[in-house]
Amino acid sequence: MKLTGVFAPIPTPFDRADRLDTKRLRRALTRWLAHPLTGFVVLGTTGEAPLLDDDEADRAVGAARETIPADRPLIAGTGRESTRSAVRAAKRAARLGADAVLVRTPSFFKRQMTDQALVGYYTSVADASPVPVLVYNFPALTGINLQPAAVSRLARHPNIIGIKDSSGDVLQISDLVASAPGEFSVLSGSGSTFYTAVSMGATGGVLALACVLPDACVRLFELARAGQHQEARALQQQLLPVAKLVGSEYGVPGLKAALHLAGYDVGLPRRPLPPAPEAAVAELREALCVLGG
Repeated sequence: MKLTGVFAPIPTPFDRADRLDTKRLRRALTRWLAHPLTGFVVLGTTGEAPLLDDDEADRAVGAARETIPADRPLIAGTGRESTRSAVRAAKRAARLGADAVLVRTPSFFKRQMTDQALVGYYTSVADASPVPVLVYNFPALTGINLQPAAVSRLARHPNIIGIKDSSGDVLQISDLVASAPGEFSVLSGSGSTFYTAVSMGATGGVLALACVLPDACVRLFELARAGQHQEARALQQQLLPVAKLVGSEYGVPGLKAALHLAGYDVGLPRRPLPPAPEAAVAELREALCVLGG
């Protein structure tokens, strides 16, 4: 299973009582399906996965699969702190129709999460998962940076098909591409450096930016893959302000605010995450207006 193209890591809608809102999820997905996105990720970082109970996570995967047609890949985030829980989550997601699972690095016991421990974790999850596994590296949030040498070892596992790297480090992306076998997918998680990552060999991206500006992200990918570098660089520069605002600047609250401005009803962040401040909303409105969004 080779993952190529632009995937949208969709946010999880909650109602005013802070309950999972699958009706809103289905409505938003119906709109995203009208765009040329390769596929979708539920329960990633932008899906506020750590804030959901297991039963809520299962309902979100089920609702997404009921809405997303079979020809569009659905990837479900199933990372957990324990190997046992991660295996169980992967099995549940597979039963609910996920095509693959995205598994973030466990991070509570950071000092003990050596490359050896992480290779053991991912190997055990991949051995037991009924669907392919995508490794998820996001050191800014987890405090752990899975090294390319460890990823190269994991890439030999027949059920580990790729990595989403959200480090934003394009040199690391280059190392991952160079050290992994050709069938292994390297996906960028950074909208701010997406053009450079694709130019260095990344097979695609899982981009929060793609939720807000899906057509532009797909266009950027196509330009970069086609070697149309001048146009691709210009488009990347145009997208950079929004990419930063919904990424490193304001995160999930910023993404949900941007989507609200773009006409998507995805509710508020789940507490303890606060809504985006008014200053952030104003910045987002201005950046989207410049892009005609």
